[in-house]
Amino acid sequence: MGENLLQNDLLKALPADGCSGALAGRAWRPGVGPCVVSIRDEGVFDLSAACATISSLAALPDPASAVKNMSGERIGSLEDILANTPPERRDPAKPWLLAPIDLQVIKAAGVTFAVSMLERVIEERARGDAASAAAIRAEVTRLVGDDLSRLKPGSKEAMDLKAVLVAQGAWSQYLEVGIGPDAEIFTKAPTLSAVGSLMDAGVHPKSTWNNPEPEVVLLVSGEGRIVGASLGNDVNLRDFEGRSALLLSKAKDNNASCAIGPFIRFFDESFSLDDVRRTTVTLTVEGQDGFKLEGSSSIAKISRDPEDLVAQTIGANHQYPDGFVLFLGTMFAPTQDRDEPGMGFTHKPGDIVTIAAPQLGALTNRIRPSSECEPWTFGIGALMANLARRGLLKE
Repeated sequence: MGENLLQNDLLKALPADGCSGALAGRAWRPGVGPCVVSIRDEGVFDLSAACATISSLAALPDPASAVKNMSGERIGSLEDILANTPPERRDPAKPWLLAPIDLQVIKAAGVTFAVSMLERVIEERARGDAASAAAIRAEVTRLVGDDLSRLKPGSKEAMDLKAVLVAQGAWSQYLEVGIGPDAEIFTKAPTLSAVGSLMDAGVHPKSTWNNPEPEVVLLVSGEGRIVGASLGNDVNLRDFEGRSALLLSKAKDNNASCAIGPFIRFFDESFSLDDVRRTTVTLTVEGQDGFKLEGSSSIAKISRDPEDLVAQTIGANHQYPDGFVLFLGTMFAPTQDRDEPGMGFTHKPGDIVTIAAPQLGALTNRIRPSSECEPWTFGIGALMANLARRGLLKE
């Protein structure tokens, strides 16, 4: 990862109000293993002796207060730990940052914004062919329009629109989850497989049409309480999913294709779910070829409220004892041509992707083929064995 880009990220990793909120994450301590940490003005503190996992921290009655007040060993400055995180410059004898979640199931909500819904319809009609997307985009916009933000999914107006589209032969499975009563909720990646900030994010090497997806990620306890938020990159393969929606798992779940971070910000008097609802997430992609792409996604324009999405994920029909995280979806769908006219955007190896929001900081990753990213080797079994050796498993 470039030195200048790394230094820029060190300056903006924290929220605009610094460490005034309740910031927690995970760090790897050499000779110890993964640790729950609190990020404070004085440095980064290991809270593992009191809370062995982020899952157990999220289950506390007031996790924000625990993050701010629990005692723990200082393991270094945030700047030093961030600087030691990129794989190519890491000193294995010093701590580095991990993704800020552990036992949570990684879930994602799809097609939650009108703009991204239209792009999914275009992908489906293009059958994964980026060259034909522009003409199809014009056709779909003519039939559906480009502003469905005021249309409430599942409402009478939405069902009337569905009837019109069916009659015109323009219906799509993506429109069904975009304006129908049931949200698309899917499992993005296995537990513990996410990468954190300043780590490489992976794109399947056979993909030729793909994009980042800048999103807010909610942290939800096993009881269904929304207790905090982070940033995420729901890396997506447009060609794979466009060929068939049944390839969703291959389009979404590849080595290092889920990035979350840099920290969890727990809800307290300085940050709440209403702040999430007002959040605008920005995206910057900087390529080694000099290409630059910028965009944003405003949660205020989401078609389904975050609480509704969580309620459709957990309840009487499905439980998550260790909690889950939920990607809220994005309204950002890049159409800017990168190479040939009409071919749109796709990643190239070495792209630096920065996803940011004022109250959540910045998540930065370098894009590489999934096969060349660090392999995922530390799973649930390894975590349990590590915590047992450290005497941190409690009844």
